[in-house]
Parts: sequence; structure tokens; C-alpha cells
Amino acid sequence: MTQTAKALLVDDRRENLMALEAILQGLPVQSVAVESGEAALKQLLVDDFAVILLDAQMPDMDGFETATHIKRRERTRHVPIIFLTAADKDAQLALRGYAAGAVDYLTKPFDPWVLRAKVTVFVDLWVKTRQLAAQSDLVRERDLQWRHLTDAVDEATALLRADDDPSTRDRAVELLEQARWGNTR
Repeated sequence: MTQTAKALLVDDRRENLMALEAILQGLPVQSVAVESGEAALKQLLVDDFAVILLDAQMPDMDGFETATHIKRRERTRHVPIIFLTAADKDAQLALRGYAAGAVDYLTKPFDPWVLRAKVTVFVDLWVKTRQLAAQSDLVRERDLQWRHLTDAVDEATALLRADDDPSTRDRAVELLEQARWGNTR
């Protein structure tokens, strides 16, 4: 079962959330919009996200504080955060965003195609990470199966070596040892 990548959109203004959803439309990502830092932290408890688009300036808990909480949690510390802000290009705010754990900091108005490209990269990375994890699980499962098979072959070989009929025993041992090492004739 393939899980759809999700983007968490966090902004205290509903019209900004609608604009972000429109920008991301058509991308292979499901948008989840929330209107506060607190709501974002709650959403992160129940869902996994490929990327977070976070407004820097919000009432109560601002984006910087929200990002700090996100990066403190083991489960969410590796989720990339892109700060979005209407604030003037103040280098101090950008530095504060990066210090809080952001991978990028965009000031409004920003080019929607640039944002789409950035989100696409993080969605692709998220998908590839999931694929690698699934392959790793499969390899572990096959390794376990192989170990069980090897143990069974070893046990059968030991039992046959204890048999009194030398020709049957020798042929069975030979076949089992060939099977164990993958050397069939």
C-alpha cells in the first residue's frame, strides 16, 4: 500500500492557506492546512509529513517557536520546514528561521513555481525514503527466512550423519550441503 505524501500548511490567515493549497494543486501531495502553531503540533502527533510550510509571524505561538517544538520531537525533527513570511527581507528573521531548523526561508510575495519546485523535491525525498525503508524491511525478512532455512538444513545434516546407512547418509548430506550453499547440479 502506497502512502500519499502530505504537506502541512501552517498560517493564521485562512486566505493564505487557500492560496498555498492552490499553489500545491496538481502535485503528488495532500495538503493539510491548520491555522496555528498549536494546531500544527497536534497534527504532527497523528500524521507524517513530507514538508511543512510554516508562517513565521502568527499570534500566540509564532512560527519560530513552533519550529523549535517540531525539531525537539524525535518523530518530527527530520521533517523539512520552509518558512514563509510577509515580513520585509530582514536578514535577522531569516537567520532566526534557519536557527530554528528551517531548510528554507521565503518572503512574500514569492514565486509560486519556486515553492512548487521546493515542495516537489521534499516529496520525492520522502517517497524515496519510504521506498528504502520498505526494501530494508524486505531484506531483513528474507535474511530471517534464509537463517531459518540454513538452521533446518544444518539440523537435517546432523541427523543424517547419525544414520547408520553410509550410502544414503552420504548422498543426503551431499545434497543438503549443496542446497545450503546454493550449489545444485
